[in-house]
Amino acid sequence: MIEHSDGLIFLHGLESSSQGYKARLLRHRLPAILTPDFTGTIEERMAQLAPIMATHATWSIIGSSFGGLMGALFACQHPQRVTKLVLLAPALTLPPFATTPPPPINVPVTIYHGQRDTVVPLEPTRTLAEQVFLNLTFHIVDDDHMLRTVVDMLDWQALLQS
Repeated sequence: MIEHSDGLIFLHGLESSSQGYKARLLRHRLPAILTPDFTGTIEERMAQLAPIMATHATWSIIGSSFGGLMGALFACQHPQRVTKLVLLAPALTLPPFATTPPPPINVPVTIYHGQRDTVVPLEPTRTLAEQVFLNLTFHIVDDDHMLRTVVDMLDWQALLQS
């Protein structure tokens, strides 16, 4: 079970919102999850995220695509505050993560990436993830960038256990 004191948050992708498929599915499966809306550049989104993250000492973070980039950046900046990071086709190949990869961190990270993803390239993402995340489980799945099949089939409670 997720630690009661942990915050639980879903960070949506660039063109998505709190009303997207994944956010709605996660709210149904994990009623305690926060699913805020973010807009703007990565810097603007990280600034919007900061006050939310100040509400709990530690977090379990689920991030999809651009939200995966946000989650990865937060975890790298505050590894002691992240108990679990689950990334869905994370946009790690975008700046600032790809241009200046952060120092390695030892946070438990699970990544799901579709082998038919035409939005975020699989191999460069895996290479960066292996470089930065020392405690990484990387799943290549038969799905596209949206990962709808995979997201629907996952046992989210088990996945988020520390």
